[in-house]
Amino acid sequence: MRKGILFASTSYILWGLFPLYFRALHEFAPIEILLHRMLWSLLFLSIVLLLRRQWSWLRDVIRQPKLVAGFAVSALLLSGNWFIYIWSINNGHVIDASLGYFMTPLVNVLLGFLLLHERLRPGQWLSVAMAACGVLWLAVQAGHVPWIGLALALTFGSYGLLRKTAKLGALEGLSLETLLLFPLAAAYLSILSNQGQSHFGDAATTSQIMLLAAGPITAIPLLMFAAGARLIPMATLGLLQYISPSLQLILGVWLFKESFDGERLIGFVAIWAALAVYSVEGLRNNYLSRQQVGNTEKA
Repeated sequence: MRKGILFASTSYILWGLFPLYFRALHEFAPIEILLHRMLWSLLFLSIVLLLRRQWSWLRDVIRQPKLVAGFAVSALLLSGNWFIYIWSINNGHVIDASLGYFMTPLVNVLLGFLLLHERLRPGQWLSVAMAACGVLWLAVQAGHVPWIGLALALTFGSYGLLRKTAKLGALEGLSLETLLLFPLAAAYLSILSNQGQSHFGDAATTSQIMLLAAGPITAIPLLMFAAGARLIPMATLGLLQYISPSLQLILGVWLFKESFDGERLIGFVAIWAALAVYSVEGLRNNYLSRQQVGNTEKA
């Protein structure tokens, strides 16, 4: 239990500190950062698979075109999520990005209802309605829909939905996704280089090393999360997931000095209240389920 909490918490802390990493790469265009992230993630994951001698799954996957097609869609969703996140960090929208990951658990609930026909409990409906009110308030206050937060929540929520129904684990799944993205990333980087729009060759050595480190920086938190998720209950994992957007929000307000006035705070408070209702309701439901199982076993 302690080991699982340590792994999961560390992964969420690392994800929460991502704005520091991507802001340090501001000299590169978001699309170039994204392409390098795809390439070096594949290289790092290939090394991990090689060391673990974990390649047999790839032969089985090649024989399943429907599975490959599903992972092609999830790869596009993941790359879209990565691009929007990188763009928002390097364009002064760290707080908007944090909003997206605050909303993701509630988007997951709503997608489960709409696409998997899962039944929502009254507390879950209440939390979704409260979050919707918060988003509506932010839209009215800003004069436009908070598209960054919604786009991040929808892409990551949809990605999570596809991965939930997929047959591959975290390591194999991410490896297949980056493998499918590799031809596009390599071709696009080649085009940028030929057109003189790639800044990698002209960048300082430190910046080049940081960009090359995108592989392990992407993969290590995911692997730690996968290890932690196997060792702790989903309810605990659900509470820990708020570490990441909370750190992003703190960085956006205190370090990057983004605007966060009282009117904007009201919208966030509504979403935080929705998350509180969602978490408490989930914990209560898990407690009642365990109690019911215990009573059944005694009987």
